[in-house]
Amino acid sequence: MEDFQARLAEATERHPLPATWSHPQRLLRCEDYVGLYLFGLLNPVVDTMRGLCAASQLRRVQSDICTRKVSLGSFSEAQAVLDPQVLAHVFAGLAGEVAGRTKSAGERRWLVQDGSLFEALPRMHWALWRRQSGVTQAQVRLHLTLDLTEASPARAVVTRGKTCERAAWRTQWQRGDAYIGDRYYGEDYRMFQQLEEKGVAFVVRLRDEAVIKVEKELRINKADQKAGVIRAAYVRLGSTPRYQSIRLRVVWVQTPKEVLRLVTNLTQKELSAGEVALLYKERWSIELFFRWIKCVLGCRHWLAESERGATLQLYLALIAALLLQLYTGERPTRRMLELIQFYLLGVATLDEVCAGQARGRSRTAATKKS
Repeated sequence: MEDFQARLAEATERHPLPATWSHPQRLLRCEDYVGLYLFGLLNPVVDTMRGLCAASQLRRVQSDICTRKVSLGSFSEAQAVLDPQVLAHVFAGLAGEVAGRTKSAGERRWLVQDGSLFEALPRMHWALWRRQSGVTQAQVRLHLTLDLTEASPARAVVTRGKTCERAAWRTQWQRGDAYIGDRYYGEDYRMFQQLEEKGVAFVVRLRDEAVIKVEKELRINKADQKAGVIRAAYVRLGSTPRYQSIRLRVVWVQTPKEVLRLVTNLTQKELSAGEVALLYKERWSIELFFRWIKCVLGCRHWLAESERGATLQLYLALIAALLLQLYTGERPTRRMLELIQFYLLGVATLDEVCAGQARGRSRTAATKKS
């Protein structure tokens, strides 16, 4: 919490808070509000706004988390006057710190791009966006960029459920990036040229119905075959000149269930066909992260119901994930997170937490060897 509060103070200097936070009649400070919010994500007891407000009356909570008792009205109103960009700045700093632990200079940074829907309550009217099977759906979408090396969140955008994932992805591109994406990101063939012009490398899966015009077949070696590659070629995508793509490379990969069509703008010298297949296999890591943040961290219960409040909560969930990874060296498993929560309750000692972490790493290493 001390680390988070220090980062928050630095972020508020870069993104000054509205004047209302310094009003003499306002007793609740920004750090009180977001600190209590983060406490709600990490502690094993309280997961509602009412529960957090009740916990704010405890002496230890006021000493370590917030300076005073917080009322329901104050907690609810604070979300309307806090700019999510403050937390976005904290998140970006943490993400860079975690990713920088293993990244070498000049090394290509592979990122996995995907989105996940979080169910909203029916009364969260701003999140209503479609009817499916006669049921009106209300959802919030987290567009996430995952650093493949550390399996940690690198960039994030929070929107309403109806927001196009490709449109959100375009806002995240940076020159020198290298992305892995699922079929949805391979539907717009003209976007591949935009990625090329932006200096962004990619490995994206194509739909089975994709129109592929082969221009040159490529040889595949034994290493490629071992990775499941059955064919590779330079191609152009699209049935008409208007929608036709630039010249790209497509790699066909045989899996136990189906044949994958993977497209990339990198040459054979930059990335072999076998490496394309192996890279795309790692795309599943982002699905595991979404499962972790929903099921292990438990970020499926809304503490706030406004659009800004939901955005703040998801940014704080990502910040919590990065803080845990920064201090433990890895993303905690359910058992490890329980041990950390026992420590927060005063049941486990710090030595027991460290010993549990060492046991977890040993089990993980043994599983990988087997």
